[in-house]
Amino acid sequence: MTESDQPQRRLRSFVRRQGRLTEGQSRALDTLWQTYGLEVADGMLSFPDVFGNDGDVIVEIGFGNGTSLLEMAQTAPDKNFIGVEVHRPGVGKLINDAHHAGVTNVRTFCDDAIDVLQHNIPANSLAGVQLFFPDPWHKKRHNKRRIVQPEFAQKIRAKLKVGGYFHMATDWEPYAEHMMEVMSVAEGYDNQAGPNQYSPKPDYRPNTKFERRGERLGHGVWDLVFIKSS
Repeated sequence: MTESDQPQRRLRSFVRRQGRLTEGQSRALDTLWQTYGLEVADGMLSFPDVFGNDGDVIVEIGFGNGTSLLEMAQTAPDKNFIGVEVHRPGVGKLINDAHHAGVTNVRTFCDDAIDVLQHNIPANSLAGVQLFFPDPWHKKRHNKRRIVQPEFAQKIRAKLKVGGYFHMATDWEPYAEHMMEVMSVAEGYDNQAGPNQYSPKPDYRPNTKFERRGERLGHGVWDLVFIKSS
């Protein structure tokens, strides 16, 4: 087998950092996963079956500890939220907090978002996709690991309804510029704020711990909202 014939390993946009589960997080994963958890092996989802209603579905990729995702679910009980996160402590915290808050319109995967999009999310089904403060991969040699790339933009577009949004936010200006460059030429999208313009922070996006950290460090925050036009 030549080098060109060998299967190419997919470049990951994240590094798994397992961390320690608290007792509450571990218990939540053990006892509440059947209520809140979703698996890639489940295959294509029927959202009415998952949530028991026909409300709009919004996917958040990389929700961290889940605090802002839970707040959005509480603020918009008529919508349904699916969080995708690879770090088990964050997933356990979201499930535990959702249970204690009595929130029923949120579900979560503990998997790679690329796999979830491919195997679990039906085409043209989502009202929105959110990507808040992803790893910017600061070093130039690592820029290729940034999740916002032309191919990824089209994976998202395939899952959005016409009129659905792809909302990105970052506190790293070079990454904001990269996002704008990628999305401005992405087929089938319109910039909600106008060509090459960043969006004002929407009311529905809570401040995250990454945003607060960035503010303490003197960073700005850039929001980009692109609408699927076709």
